Amino acid sequence: MIPNWLVQRAYLTPDKIALSFRDESWTFAELKEQSMRYARKMKANGLNEGDRIALLGSSNAEMVFIIHASMLLGLEIVMLNRRLTKQELAWQLDDSSAKAVIVSNELAEWIDVEGTHTILFTVLKKSEEKDFSVKGIWPSERTITIMYTSGTTGFPKGVRQTVGNHTSSALSSVLNLGLDEKDVWLCTMPLFHISGFSILVRSVLYGMEVRLYEKFEAVCVAKEIQTGSVTRMSVVSLMLNKILHELEKNGATAHPSFQTMLAGGGPVPVDYLERAQRLNIPVLQTYGMTETSSQTATLSSTDAIQKQGSAGKPLFFNEIKIKDVENAGEYGEVLIRGPHVTPGYIGRFEHTVPSIDGWLPTGDIGYVDEEGYLYIVDRRSDLIISGGENIYPAEIENVLAGHPKVLEAGVCGKEDAEWGSVPVAFIVCAGNLEAEELATFCSEHLARYKVPKEFQFVEKLPRNASNKLLRRELKEWLQA
Repeated sequence: MIPNWLVQRAYLTPDKIALSFRDESWTFAELKEQSMRYARKMKANGLNEGDRIALLGSSNAEMVFIIHASMLLGLEIVMLNRRLTKQELAWQLDDSSAKAVIVSNELAEWIDVEGTHTILFTVLKKSEEKDFSVKGIWPSERTITIMYTSGTTGFPKGVRQTVGNHTSSALSSVLNLGLDEKDVWLCTMPLFHISGFSILVRSVLYGMEVRLYEKFEAVCVAKEIQTGSVTRMSVVSLMLNKILHELEKNGATAHPSFQTMLAGGGPVPVDYLERAQRLNIPVLQTYGMTETSSQTATLSSTDAIQKQGSAGKPLFFNEIKIKDVENAGEYGEVLIRGPHVTPGYIGRFEHTVPSIDGWLPTGDIGYVDEEGYLYIVDRRSDLIISGGENIYPAEIENVLAGHPKVLEAGVCGKEDAEWGSVPVAFIVCAGNLEAEELATFCSEHLARYKVPKEFQFVEKLPRNASNKLLRRELKEWLQA
């Protein structure tokens, strides 16, 4: 049994700042008050404890109020991705069997499912209020959120994330990162994504302020880091690179109070890590997924330099092993076990058991070194097998990222009559850049069979809402 997060936090530290957005801020007491008001309005709209709703909106203060209101009322929240198409949203709504969709006015046109009970933000805000009894204690097995996977291996899965999952994830994280009375977590990750939602969970469990942005803005973020108005942040490699560029352009460094740049979504190029070190930004690589309610392993700040490229050791309550390997350093599929692992799915995959013999297969390829540090090599589904040799796209992308004119790089496999498959690179560059120059550069750092056989120059790469590279779309570009 776990205390109601917001109720307990508002009782413990009512006057501490909980949330800031643009020029406004709210204490935990005010956050509870706003959220309770929305919860009573939801109750007046026919929503009751145990109901499943879908939520679609931007990452703003009102969205935070509605998220907390849903939890206070005892609802299961299907977090809808605002970057999906109408067809993709319709599929998820049908699969989830949500009783209602609460949607912001500017996104209402994306909900195009006949018979769907839709409640606009403005309608909800103007609704009457109906009292209900708030539960002070939550069962750990209660489902809080449902987030759909990206569907890289087929249909998206609706992943259940429970009170226990989220709580153990947040506690494991703070045992690794530590906590300071003045901590402020800058959130530019979308709230419908586990990276963004987990920051809200940490906020109420730690009593920590969240500085919320509706979207990632490198100029503003760099200023926040430079001036010391925030102490921690979650990013992926693309975001980190843009922040570094802004600070470098202005000859600035991070404020001494900045503690952590938590980098997920795949390996961070060594070039980025070295530049961040020069700018006084402690980059801690982390590894997690939707099925694990955010972090499973994170590199501690004391190991950041000597273990560059590692995602660290598993956090306190978690376990990691590599499937079917006997020795340290051998590649294999990463398996995870712990209280943060989902108990299952909904809809089409309701009867699919996520774990095998207690271990969750991740679909990621990695290894553990002699000291127990995890290194993620790549997604199993992205593996390129060329002439019997395994090629990992992330390794090539990291090399390309070290070229001074390469802004972004994405690599995927292309069918080849002789080798079976060969690597092809898609490049976003600054200034003039020729394929021959890149091939020569790669040859200096990679085995010959790993050097891309083609270089295609594009204006941007396909990414999901959290800016993670979508290699499956690169493959579709090749086929097109």
